[in-house]
Amino acid sequence: MNTQIKRLEDKTIELTLSIPWEDIQKVYSEVVDDFVKETELPGFRKGKAPREAVEKNLDKNKVYEEVMQRMIPKVYSEAIETEKIHPIVMPKITLTEAKEGNPWTILAITCERPTIDLGDYKKAVQDIKAAKQKKIWVPGQEPTKEKGEKEKKVSLDELLAAIHGVIKTTLPAILLDQEVNHLLSDLVDQTKKLGLSVEQYLTSTNRTAEGIKHEYEHQAERTLTLEFALEEIADKEGVLVSDDEIDTVIKTAKSEEEKQSLEKQRYYLATILRRQKTIDTLANL
Repeated sequence: MNTQIKRLEDKTIELTLSIPWEDIQKVYSEVVDDFVKETELPGFRKGKAPREAVEKNLDKNKVYEEVMQRMIPKVYSEAIETEKIHPIVMPKITLTEAKEGNPWTILAITCERPTIDLGDYKKAVQDIKAAKQKKIWVPGQEPTKEKGEKEKKVSLDELLAAIHGVIKTTLPAILLDQEVNHLLSDLVDQTKKLGLSVEQYLTSTNRTAEGIKHEYEHQAERTLTLEFALEEIADKEGVLVSDDEIDTVIKTAKSEEEKQSLEKQRYYLATILRRQKTIDTLANL
């Protein structure tokens, strides 16, 4: 297999994979063999029909679809290992050339972790905290001591907004597209639960499909940027999560089934706990 790689500035990676015709023929033959095992023709028991007779009745397109389903994961895995790529998303695969007798060409688009410039995130946090402390109250409208202390405390949204304001990064287009599509998919599911179509939902909320897509693009950019930034800050601040901390969360499970489910998600729990500890660290700067 011949591989060509193109790295873009936003960490998008384009892999052009050329698969020799001989390799395609080999897998094609294996797929046909499997069809023979599952096919039952008049006069023959299942799996006992002559190969030629079975192959003659097969839809070539379906056979080639199965060939690609078997080959793409293999050739893609080989390519990222050979090129030492560390993808963070599932690839977007396009079959760009597929002629019998010639090598087939596949374009696989993926991306690696974007570069994050954290800026002076500590100063940003300290500035927002100082601004809250210096808030001026209108005479006669001073809050109670309890309310005043609460309003001087930096909220999570304010903290994240301060960090987001100083971060510089360029997110890979494929990563943003996948996040937006995820949000749109969630919207479809939510509207179905309400017994509405997406069009009815948009009409009832006085929004448009273009407007909500634009809204989701901004949401995806902010969410992803903050996720990567908090991971960078956690590394910089030495924020770690111990097994004991994960075990403590698992012990809160209300049933044995829930406990087993949490056990299988230890890595995810560690990620959530580390993110929360990072936010706590920032709040205490």
